[in-house]
Amino acid sequence: MRVQRAATPRPRRVRATLTSTAAFVVLAALIPATASASDTQEVDAELPYVCAFPSGKAPVTVRISAEFPQRFRAGEAFTPTGVTTAVELPAEAVADLPLRDASEVRARTALAVDVAQDSAAATATWRGDSGPVALPESGPLTLTTTGDVPSVTGRSDGALTFTAGGLAIDLTPGPEDDAGNGAGTGSPAVDCALAEDAPDKGLLATVPAVPDAPGAGGTSPAPGGTASAPADGPRDRQGERSSEVPENAPGTAADRDVPPCRYDERNPPTPLSLNAYVTGYANVKKQKAASYLPPSCVLIDGGEFQIPVDEPFDPEHLVMVLETYGELSYQGRRQTPPYDSTFLSFDFAPVKATMVLRQTGPMRIDARMKMRFSDLFMTTETYVRVPLVAQVTALEVNGTPLDVGPGCRTETSLTSADPDPAKHPGDHVVLYGKAEQVLGQDVTGYTILTGGPLSGEVTIPAFTGCGTGGEDLDRLLTASVSGPGNYIKQVQGQTCTPLVPVFESPDTKGQCTEDLQPYQIPVAER
Repeated sequence: MRVQRAATPRPRRVRATLTSTAAFVVLAALIPATASASDTQEVDAELPYVCAFPSGKAPVTVRISAEFPQRFRAGEAFTPTGVTTAVELPAEAVADLPLRDASEVRARTALAVDVAQDSAAATATWRGDSGPVALPESGPLTLTTTGDVPSVTGRSDGALTFTAGGLAIDLTPGPEDDAGNGAGTGSPAVDCALAEDAPDKGLLATVPAVPDAPGAGGTSPAPGGTASAPADGPRDRQGERSSEVPENAPGTAADRDVPPCRYDERNPPTPLSLNAYVTGYANVKKQKAASYLPPSCVLIDGGEFQIPVDEPFDPEHLVMVLETYGELSYQGRRQTPPYDSTFLSFDFAPVKATMVLRQTGPMRIDARMKMRFSDLFMTTETYVRVPLVAQVTALEVNGTPLDVGPGCRTETSLTSADPDPAKHPGDHVVLYGKAEQVLGQDVTGYTILTGGPLSGEVTIPAFTGCGTGGEDLDRLLTASVSGPGNYIKQVQGQTCTPLVPVFESPDTKGQCTEDLQPYQIPVAER
């Protein structure tokens, strides 16, 4: 039999497609985001919704809170802050939810917010998560979610309006660290529509422009600070929000040996949404070998770099930080595709396990960019944090199948040592990537846009729920696999921005296929 050689933790420099000129254009677009007006208007809107529960439609009250600036300047980005979505479920709706006798529930919300300016419009998705909330034995239930939202750049001197639209609610029973069966064990997603009698048709806020703003003249608002790219560049299409592609756009994902990686009507992209493939190897230290992780789809909520407000001024560097979120996507579930791992267990018994990695909480991506003023040399450090449970769906020992049952998994998420445990508590995987850029040369290393290598080290927890008919396979898998010191090396491909796609041409490296999937399929590195 063939046993894969273990990955060696030697980083390789990967040349990326983002040129120095393009990087500084983006920086120039992002820096004005810190210059928004300091005075704010507070919004606390109570809106009626109609939600589709398993037994039928029912009215629900949704309270949306946020802070907007009193005014904005065309071409400068701003971000609504303090965004909170509180969903008040009536007693009959709570009783209707199939939560399997859970004592606690966690909620994830996705609120569509229409952003309009003059005759142009765009839609942003405001996502939020809640902590565990105790389920009442009877009566109503309020679920409050919070999260970061896309920034907005007005392109003209017309007022920007923000209007609440459709709302999706995902419910997962159990505490936050309960691996359970992930998103699949919760209630089906509840889709809600704004009621016809909603006050002002769901209008949340109107933000006027500063009169006679310099640089005004565009026509389209864009959720996302990177909307300020030059008018003759490819990102100018962002304001149109058009997902149409040219008839002669080369490249398609239809015949590629990778799972689909696209947004859809249920999860539509915003102008800053990204999708990308990731692949790599994960060492299993006890087996002295590595498991190949096949290309998996990641959908990323785009964000913007901001100057940190809680750090002292650095006279030698421009420092900017980015916080954004993502999720694995495979057939509508937050997981990798199934993959096979084959080892010589205890150095003599061939064991083949079919596994998936399931995401059980938010994937957070934090990037920190430093540009040296003296020579404009840039470094970017990125940390990806995500809770991942390893689930075994099939097992063979020496060619003999063993029935592991439907719930064979690690007790908790795979765990890494976090460099900032106070800010990021809980069990999760941490992957790290670094990029460097010399003026006039391409980026080397990893950035969220261009991709590249990410690495980390994890502890694999003990297994639970493995075996059927009274046969306990937990100890076999735990003894064979579980333990610390398992090195991971992932490679992310170049991202695609579906609403502002870049297609392959004689002069341009492709970022998106004609059906708006990632053009680049990365190759795993040891």
